[in-house]
Amino acid sequence: MAKYGKRTTAAREAFAGKSDVTVEEAVALVKGNAKAKFDETIEISMNLGVDPRHADQMVRGVVGLPNGTGKDVRVAVFARGPKAEEAEKAGADIVGAEDLMETIQGGKIDFDRCIATPDMMPIVGRLGKVLGPRNLMPNPKVGTVTMDVETAVKAAKGGEVQFKVEKAGVVHAGIGKASFDEAKLIENVRAFVGAVAKAKPAGSKGTYMKKVSLSSTMGPGVSVNVDNAVAE
Repeated sequence: MAKYGKRTTAAREAFAGKSDVTVEEAVALVKGNAKAKFDETIEISMNLGVDPRHADQMVRGVVGLPNGTGKDVRVAVFARGPKAEEAEKAGADIVGAEDLMETIQGGKIDFDRCIATPDMMPIVGRLGKVLGPRNLMPNPKVGTVTMDVETAVKAAKGGEVQFKVEKAGVVHAGIGKASFDEAKLIENVRAFVGAVAKAKPAGSKGTYMKKVSLSSTMGPGVSVNVDNAVAE
């Protein structure tokens, strides 16, 4: 039988018998048991009734969390000339064109979000096999292929979260830090769930949202009542 440390044992006991709770209860439980020595990320996971292998059941989108993620997001921008200068002034961490492409091809990916102006896409397109699997490929549907570089960079830095359903029909993301006030975490949870609800694809049949759960980086998870999670 596995042996657990005091922190893990206490957390397991606190979560015992808890399931299908309200967003408020889930946030209080997860936040209250995030006892690691670092500021744990509060994570949301949603099981959806879709099969992303079919184009009409793909779920993807972007949401600006009202209270940010608490994470320092590094942003890379493919741009030239005035747009490159605009990206730098907006706070982009890395700006380039062919030189940035070569850096990425060499295996160095030191960023969390990638933005590109439309004229850069022939270059960025060569990186599809590298950026695609990491969900870093710029896409006009989520605002990362744009001429409004300043807005895109500031949104990425300000707590905008992209989401994309995985093969198993799961969407997950970090929606804040354990150090956040409960009220701020609750707002972020509802904003994220609302965005996923609005992204329901035309090909989705039957139950769209099957399960919602919250956890911290090092803690157990707890299931959230789906009706409560989508309530305004």
